[in-house]
Amino acid sequence: MPAREEISLEPQQPGEQSRRPRVGLALSGGAARGVAHVGVLKVLLEAGVKIDCVAGTSAGALVGGAFAAGLSIAEMEAFGRGMRWRNFGRMAFSRLGIQSNARMEDFIRSHFPCTRFEDLPIPFAAVATDLHTGAAVVLKDVGDIAFAIRASCAVPGWYVPVTDGEGRQLVDGGLVANVPTGAARALGADVVIAVDVNSEGAKFLGPPQSVIGVLFQSMLVVQRTVAAHQLREADLVLTPKVGHIRWDEMTRVEEFFTAGEEAARESLEEIRALVAPPPLPTPPVEPSLSWFQRLRRRRHTSAPRV
Repeated sequence: MPAREEISLEPQQPGEQSRRPRVGLALSGGAARGVAHVGVLKVLLEAGVKIDCVAGTSAGALVGGAFAAGLSIAEMEAFGRGMRWRNFGRMAFSRLGIQSNARMEDFIRSHFPCTRFEDLPIPFAAVATDLHTGAAVVLKDVGDIAFAIRASCAVPGWYVPVTDGEGRQLVDGGLVANVPTGAARALGADVVIAVDVNSEGAKFLGPPQSVIGVLFQSMLVVQRTVAAHQLREADLVLTPKVGHIRWDEMTRVEEFFTAGEEAARESLEEIRALVAPPPLPTPPVEPSLSWFQRLRRRRHTSAPRV
């Protein structure tokens, strides 16, 4: 995961006291559950919250990339309703995976208004994992968005790893940064709102009844442990209630949309306070820091509300 960006100590500029903080979203992976991110975006935009940058992992990269490329909420909802697994993968004659997800690139190019990082109206980053080193690979700034999203979504064991121009084998970013708060911060976000669609785990399974069940639940525990550090890097964490729905149930998009909307609405007051808090009294205690940086320091004396 990219190192946490240190708070700048540059002198405060005139008018800084009232400047709006840059707002970044960190959208988690979660396969079909990632459709809930669209519901979150819908509520934020309706409330007038300006999103300055987006980082996404796996399904979060697909939704975040669509938003950054300029798709409207209505287009993203139609996009979600029309998605099927066959749009993304096909059988592969490979020892490295059951399917290739090369088809995902074609799907993205046919739906996104632009497919180059350089042309995006909103800065965007997709997180993948270097299969050899285990390091997070943050794809941003320049290059092909469709390739970056495909790499971020390459679930190991199912999809064949994606090889980039440097010869790295890239797989799903959820292995190292399922909630990419560090990537959002690196894009210049002063305030990071994370959306974690995996917070409830797999309620549909119930208590493990077999060795496979125990292994699966253990994997979820590991993922949750890894994500805990990333969630602490957020200023606010939204958790759509989708734990009762399997990750592969693409036909339940309306439930995902609703869950995302509800999670965002429940936190709207807190979101508004984050993105437009009242200016702190003057003279400031720490004049070298902007008002929202000082506020963030205060908030981070305790964990963000989840």
